[in-house]
Amino acid sequence: MRTQVVIIGGGPSGLLLGQLLHRRGIEAVVLERKTRDYVLGRIRAGVLETGLVRLMEEAGVAERLHREGHVHDGTRIAAGGEMFHLDFKALTGTPVIVYGQTEVTRDLYDAREAAGARTEFEVDHVAIHDADSDRPHVTYTQQGKDHRIDCDFVAGCDGFHGVSRQTIPLSVRREYEKTYPFGWLGILSRTPPVDDELIYANSERGFALCSMRNANLSRYYIQCALSDHPEDWTDAAFWGELRRRIPREVAERLVTGPSIEKSIAPLRSFVTEPMRWGRLFLLGDAAHIVPPTGAKGLNTAASDVHYLYHGLCQFYEDSDPEGIDRYSERALLRVWKAERFSWWFSGLLHRYPDQSPFDLKMQQADIAFLRDNESQQRAFAENYVGLPY
Repeated sequence: MRTQVVIIGGGPSGLLLGQLLHRRGIEAVVLERKTRDYVLGRIRAGVLETGLVRLMEEAGVAERLHREGHVHDGTRIAAGGEMFHLDFKALTGTPVIVYGQTEVTRDLYDAREAAGARTEFEVDHVAIHDADSDRPHVTYTQQGKDHRIDCDFVAGCDGFHGVSRQTIPLSVRREYEKTYPFGWLGILSRTPPVDDELIYANSERGFALCSMRNANLSRYYIQCALSDHPEDWTDAAFWGELRRRIPREVAERLVTGPSIEKSIAPLRSFVTEPMRWGRLFLLGDAAHIVPPTGAKGLNTAASDVHYLYHGLCQFYEDSDPEGIDRYSERALLRVWKAERFSWWFSGLLHRYPDQSPFDLKMQQADIAFLRDNESQQRAFAENYVGLPY
């Protein structure tokens, strides 16, 4: 078999790249290790930057997003029992849209199937060959049979544990990593959100976040120890701890109910350089991971898609390799800015085990500066709604 682009990974970044290329007449085959139902069963965040929304529009898959997504003109920050509002629309002219990552993925799968584009599920032993040549190919097994796809380019959208990054020799790639000394315990509940915007809370007991999926589905998080397990926390214990970390006025109107999903996620900052080796390109978690605090994971993957999509169009439509040659440079410039914001915002809100009284005072001063200074608010809003591509 031969195609122009092999996309390894059938998550949102791989599907979005495939749909964009399809609409420009560039053929791509998507290889996914799991089933479609498994991919759609993953619970992920859903704060979408304007750049991602515009890519969805260009891909022709934004109708349901605009119909069912929730436009957020700002967010709320709580600390010391008080809360203040940051107005994204007033500060930048741009909102964000809350729309679950699962729904983004579902829309992209539906569009791919409607287009008759090829997606291979339950593939194993994926290997990338000759990526540093002009004739790469990918091999894999499926239902016990061996397969080979010859291609022009390979897009690695297969996450942190995938084969794509590991294909780049250690002599070529360099990795940067920071692990955080806590995790996020999150629950999903069929309850109305406690507020019409996200609430980020700093408290002496640790961080908390009040979020939502839709009018009847809420997502809440609390900072927890890395040694904790989801089964250590009953629903009652979770709700009680959340109430203690958010302002009283918010806690009093919180509607609780049984959790329908409960999990703990460790926090990590990670970047690998370069994001291109020959004709292999890394996108999303294959190349970088951010703490979820700033809602940059999916959005930073989308910016990777933007740069590679336009680079491939430039290559095929104009016979110009400039876009793919500069892919890693352009993508990493934005990646590191997203990493910086996520790292800073995490430091603003969480309690660290080694924080001294001086450190805590600096954290309080940083929050007060954000509350009182319009220039700092504008810088925050510009980062949160998404820096330009």
